[in-house]
Amino acid sequence: MNEEVTVATGDEMRDLGRRLAARLRAGDLIILNGPLGAGKTTLTQGIGEGLSVRGRVTSPTFVISRVHPRAGGGSGPALVHVDAYRLGSVLELDDLDLDADTDTAVTVVEWGEGLAEGLAEDRLEVTITPADDAGWSLEGDRPRTVRISGVGTRWQDIQLTRTDVIDRL
Repeated sequence: MNEEVTVATGDEMRDLGRRLAARLRAGDLIILNGPLGAGKTTLTQGIGEGLSVRGRVTSPTFVISRVHPRAGGGSGPALVHVDAYRLGSVLELDDLDLDADTDTAVTVVEWGEGLAEGLAEDRLEVTITPADDAGWSLEGDRPRTVRISGVGTRWQDIQLTRTDVIDRL
């Protein structure tokens, strides 16, 4: 699966996360990449809402990893949210012992490219970039291009069209 969608606002990014969450199950790994202010945490907030997890999803920059269990003890996966920005190696990521939760949770790793791929053979790699040549602005909404690439057999047969990304995710 390789899909691309343009997202114009933070609300649209959260909505994309909610729709993506509908396709996720325990054991899924999502690696998010993009510059500061790209919308990685905003997308993860939507995923958390879609998974009905407890607690507000915020950037785990200073704690590195947060676990959000299902709200009300409902069935379904928890959300493990990791910020790998300050991690310097795969060994530092391994020290977080994330694989203890990977079978029972959806794991989202921001800044995970080059570090988190070893956590699962099957994963979604999401890259967020500016949709135009204007570059980034940390203030206000700016159009972003979100590229979602499935890696491994879990995502092999899932084929979405551009219009289906919004409708079916």
